[in-house]
Amino acid sequence: MDDLLIRSRMIQPVTTGLPTPQTHGTDSKTVVTGQGTSAFQQALEQASRNVELSFSKHAAGRLEQREITLSPDGLEKLSQGVELARDKGLDDALILMDGSAFIVSAKNSTVITALNGRELNGKVITNIDGTVIL
Repeated sequence: MDDLLIRSRMIQPVTTGLPTPQTHGTDSKTVVTGQGTSAFQQALEQASRNVELSFSKHAAGRLEQREITLSPDGLEKLSQGVELARDKGLDDALILMDGSAFIVSAKNSTVITALNGRELNGKVITNIDGTVIL
């Protein structure tokens, strides 16, 4: 008896909210038509722009060790550089600004490490998608 009850529940579709008509033979992808974007897309883009820049433990240690200080204006400039990198589709980027270099994860809005100007000569930076020069 339990098997019969379980089987009957397995073949019944689960619905929540308002039922939607089933369409057979159509593509299940959502197609956006018209000019403009959906409200969800706009909210998603706005939320991604408002993500605060964070520093990894490694980056915080490097900033202190290398005596790199960021003023509030410098922090804002770095955040804008991360946003530029994200807008260009970069995941990991090198941001050069004010004689310092920052390796950032643009998709996570996280500074991974920092170098001062003296350390940039003769260095090879790998595993980045692009460079933002501010």
